[in-house]
Amino acid sequence: MKKKYFGTDGIRGTVNQGNINGEKFFKFGLAAGTYFKNLNKRKQTAIIAKDTRLSGYTLEPALVSGLASAGMHVTTLGPLPTNGLAMLTKSMKANMGIMITASHNQYFDNGLKLFGPDGLKLSDKIEKKIEKLIDSKITKQLSAPKILGRVKRIEDANEKYINILRKNFPKNFNLRGLRIVVDCANGAGYKSAPKLLKELGAKVISVGVKPNGLNINQKCGSTFPKKIKSYVKKYNAKLGISLDGDADRLIMCDENGHIIDGDQIIAMLALRWKKKKILKGGVVGTLMSNYGLEKFLKMQKIRFIRADVGDRYVKEAMKKNNFNLGGEQSGHIILGNFATTGDGLLVAMEVLFSLRKGKKASKIFDVYKSVPQLLENIIVKDKSIISSSRCKQAMKKANKLIKDNGRLLVRKSGTEPKIRIMGESYDKNLLIKCIKIIKDAIKQ
Repeated sequence: MKKKYFGTDGIRGTVNQGNINGEKFFKFGLAAGTYFKNLNKRKQTAIIAKDTRLSGYTLEPALVSGLASAGMHVTTLGPLPTNGLAMLTKSMKANMGIMITASHNQYFDNGLKLFGPDGLKLSDKIEKKIEKLIDSKITKQLSAPKILGRVKRIEDANEKYINILRKNFPKNFNLRGLRIVVDCANGAGYKSAPKLLKELGAKVISVGVKPNGLNINQKCGSTFPKKIKSYVKKYNAKLGISLDGDADRLIMCDENGHIIDGDQIIAMLALRWKKKKILKGGVVGTLMSNYGLEKFLKMQKIRFIRADVGDRYVKEAMKKNNFNLGGEQSGHIILGNFATTGDGLLVAMEVLFSLRKGKKASKIFDVYKSVPQLLENIIVKDKSIISSSRCKQAMKKANKLIKDNGRLLVRKSGTEPKIRIMGESYDKNLLIKCIKIIKDAIKQ
C-alpha cells in the first residue's frame, strides 16, 4: 500500500500548502504521540528540534500542541542537527524525537523526520500505522485534561550533542594548525559545527552562519559546493566542509579546490576502516552510488550492497547485513559504530582524524576514479508519468542503446516534485543521447 503522507525521508512539502500547515502538524503530533505512548513508562516524553526556517515558528507550536494533547511531555531543543536530535532522543530516554526540517530544500518547504526511542528513523510499517492514526477520529486520541502533557525548553542541546560527538574520539584529539572552512548552509548546524571545530583547536572560517529564516540552503551548503570551493582557495584552507540545512549530510573540498562527494568519502573511509580492521561486513550504497565506487570496493574485496535511495533504507540494509558503513553520493553517510542516521559533522570529524598528522585531503581521497555521471532533474506536475507507456518505451529504447557501456536509473524524487534521470558511462555522447530520449518522453 502506497503511503499517503510519508515520503523517502519523513514528511515534506511547501509550507501552507497540502500537508505542511498548522492543522496537519497538530494531527501529526497527536498521531505520533498516540503511537509512541509506552504505558510501562512513568513519564511519556517527546523531544523536538528544528532547523532555521521561518516556518518552524508556526509549525512547531502546532506539533507541540498535538503531542501534549496525546499526553506527551514535550521538550523543545531549538535549532540542532538531525543526528543531534536522534542522539538526544536515545540519551534522554524519550519515547520519540521529531526533527522539523526540509533538509536540503529551500526555505519555502518544510516537513518533519520522526525517530523512535532507539534513535532510528521509522520503518515503512510504522509510518503506515501512524498514517492510519492521522486519518482516524481525533477524539479517540485526545487525553483527559488531568493527563495532558507539559512543555519545556532546554537551551544547551548543542552542547550536549557536541559532548556526545567528542566522546567518540580520543581525549587528546586536536586540530591545532589546521585551517578549515565550514559552510553551515544557514541551517541547523550553524552553532555546533564552528563551535566544535574551534574547541578542537582548528582555525575556522565560518560560512552560512547567519540564518534569517529565508536563506537556508540559498546558494550555500552541500547543494551549492561552489561556495566552499571558492573559500578554500581564498583562505588557503586544508579542508572545506559543506553541510546541508539539517546537517545530516556533507560535501567536502580538498586543499586544491576539488569537490569530494559522498561516494568518495565512503571509499576513503572503507579503505581506512579495512586497514584498521574496524570495517564490519562491507558497505551499503544506493541505486545512485557511482559505478566506480562499486568497482573499487570489489577490487579491495569489500562487499557492496545497493539499497533504495534514502539514508533510512541504507541504515535498514546495514542492520540487516550487519555492516557498519553506508551512505549516499549526496553526502548522507552513516557511521554505524557511532550513529543511527547521517551526520555531516560526525563524518567530518572522522575525516579530520585522518588529517591530523599533516596528511593532505587530496591524497587521502585519491582512492578511485568515478565513472562519469550525468543527473537530470525534471520538474513535473505528476510524478506517475514515468509509469506511462510512452516513458516506458523511451526507457526501454535508452537502456538498449547504452547496454554494456553504462547504466541508467529513472526514479521519482521522494522529497520534491521531480523525476530524476541518472546515467553513467565513459561514452559521454552516448550518455547524453540516452538521457535525452527519456527526458523528451517525460516532457511531452
